Amino acid sequence: MIRAPKVRLIDENGKQVGILPLNEALRMAEDAGLDLVEVSPTADPPVCKLMDYGKYKYMMRKKAHEAKKKQSIIHVKEVKLSPKTEEHDLQFKLRNIKRFLEHGNKVKVAIFFRGREITHPELGVEMLKRVTEEIKDYGVVEQEPKLEGRNMSMLIAPHPSK
Repeated sequence: MIRAPKVRLIDENGKQVGILPLNEALRMAEDAGLDLVEVSPTADPPVCKLMDYGKYKYMMRKKAHEAKKKQSIIHVKEVKLSPKTEEHDLQFKLRNIKRFLEHGNKVKVAIFFRGREITHPELGVEMLKRVTEEIKDYGVVEQEPKLEGRNMSMLIAPHPSK
């Protein structure tokens, strides 16, 4: 005698029907005009639910779309400086950095050393310290200044509270 496998059935309202043979669960799904979906295959006996699977997939896709709408995308903006950047140009760049941080973007401040300027990396560190001091009300340093080849860079993130 062959025994039909049994499943724990949950109806479309979320109420437990009980443990039934698989063929009876399929018949109930067909009578209700719904699909029999296996929810938990590892349980003993496996858990199945009566639902409209097409509608379920549609609702899940709709939820994912809504969640994607609400998430904020953070861009990393880059501001390039030189150790010899003049005061007015530096103020202009600082204004841009502040604006980027106010919009919620991260800012990578990069200093490019040309020619023999690389022999004085302390000038770059000094300029980055000055930038840090000027923007302390708008953001925090996320990555300290580091020298990579002829470039020195640091990453500034907007204040977490804003």
